[in-house]
Amino acid sequence: MLELEHGFRVVDVNARLDPDEQSVAARGREISPERLERELHQAGVVRAVVSPGGQPDGKSYLRPNNAVARMSVDRPFLAFARINGPRDPSDRATARLRNFTSSRADHHTDPDDVEQYAYDDRFHGFCLAPAVDGLPDEETLSMLEQVGLPVFVHGGTSFAPSAVESSLLGRFPVILSSFGGFPLDRDLMHDAIDLLDDHDELYLDTTFVRYRSVLERALLEHPDRVLFGSGAPESHPNVGVMEILTLDVSEDALAKAFSKNAVRVIDALAPGGE
Repeated sequence: MLELEHGFRVVDVNARLDPDEQSVAARGREISPERLERELHQAGVVRAVVSPGGQPDGKSYLRPNNAVARMSVDRPFLAFARINGPRDPSDRATARLRNFTSSRADHHTDPDDVEQYAYDDRFHGFCLAPAVDGLPDEETLSMLEQVGLPVFVHGGTSFAPSAVESSLLGRFPVILSSFGGFPLDRDLMHDAIDLLDDHDELYLDTTFVRYRSVLERALLEHPDRVLFGSGAPESHPNVGVMEILTLDVSEDALAKAFSKNAVRVIDALAPGGE
């Protein structure tokens, strides 16, 4: 794919890096760190946040997190530690009842894990996919609040913006993937934009948001809260960059979405780190 030419500094807050063959097989998309770096370069992306893909049930994220951190050394990657938990994120009454008695298993992230990740200079934040990995318990969420690093949250139809609001917002900076509407739920995307009015530490990432009207609404109403994400390797970074470049918004809004907003949330994405 041809290299894009544009005048913007671009950072990507949503890329996946599979550390081994087992993860690749589970995710179904094989891509090496070298190829991911090459694709990002083709799109003009100078730095990218990376985290591991999902693990089988009962498996800890300690090993894949450390592997991703190692693979990020001397590459334009920033590792986010993926975390999990015992709580059911659904809003069903049975789930709420189960959560009252849920407890951490050995493979779940605990407060000590969060503290170690937070003070390990290889990691710059956390990644949470509640529909896949469950929600952390209250003690672990409290530690996330204490360390104050950004948490990238995979939202969507299985973990709607309303669930994000009730369980996570107001505690630490949250970057909500795909405007909270994956896959292609326009109403949920608008719900997430509405939440920006009341939650100063909520940010929306553009991954797989294919509706121009939704992207333009967010950038016009909340130009400081939209962050570019490509969803690589499931989507080539060129695709996401081109979608943003073709929006009918100002160059200032584009520059904010491509890098300036992300730098406010993730310090290590600032110029000079690449």
